[in-house]
Amino acid sequence: MAHTELRPGGIESENHPWKIRLVEHPKRFESAQFRAAKKTAHEILREMEDADLPYGPRPVDPGPNGSEHWEMHHGGSLWVKGSGGWRMYRARVGIEWSMQFCADPEKVDRLRQEAAELVDAFPLTLPALSELGYGRAEDLLRTPIKDADGVEAWTDSLFNSCVPLSHGNHQGILPSVPGEHHYPWPVKGADFVRYDDFQLWVTLPDGTHGAVAPVDRRGSGDGHVRLAFVPEGSEAAATVAEAQDLGLMAVLPANSSVALQAFAQQVPPGRRTASGPLTHSAPPGRRSSG
Repeated sequence: MAHTELRPGGIESENHPWKIRLVEHPKRFESAQFRAAKKTAHEILREMEDADLPYGPRPVDPGPNGSEHWEMHHGGSLWVKGSGGWRMYRARVGIEWSMQFCADPEKVDRLRQEAAELVDAFPLTLPALSELGYGRAEDLLRTPIKDADGVEAWTDSLFNSCVPLSHGNHQGILPSVPGEHHYPWPVKGADFVRYDDFQLWVTLPDGTHGAVAPVDRRGSGDGHVRLAFVPEGSEAAATVAEAQDLGLMAVLPANSSVALQAFAQQVPPGRRTASGPLTHSAPPGRRSSG
């Protein structure tokens, strides 16, 4: 890399172009651990009421053999059974399949210990998993992780690999559905708690897609929106980055096209600002199903 003299306005360049090769993945096989974990997760999901599912409704497109087409995300899936049935909590971190190859066994073992502590607080869990044919659960929770084999077993276990998501919520890309693999979880997570009539994901003036949040509580009449996420290629990216560096918010006015998109279902048709009272035709506030 060739550098000019370091002075204000100096230019840094490279003496060769960037090259990124697109190559095929090494053949990825489903381990016996992952197959067993997925089978158990599907059994659990069949037992659950629709309202108790962690991330939105059941996928509508049938998978093989007519089963629900869930995609299992390696996102830290801590399944437990309490008096009210099955629940899934998220681990402190999840280990994506490819990330196991840089995972320190000692750090992964801490995840195992934390999972074991949670499961122990729900004594119905291990017997229920055994009934579903997942008898390996207790060994996974009790066996210290000391090497790559242990990391692999944990990575593909029920306690890491089985966050059930639709294809869109798993791997989707805007403008269709934003998936967890492509959008930051602090923003994507809002998809599962937002009001149904608030549009989280919007089209920005330059044609890129981002996410916004209200600046005040529902019913305040304030139609300004905060830019919560923009892609690096967006014209707004530098402004959002500067705001974060300064501890400020990047806010768009209530009469902007972005604010009008976000509140489109909450304001009367034809109103040129998102500020003001909610329209009476807006649906009641419900949590989004994603």
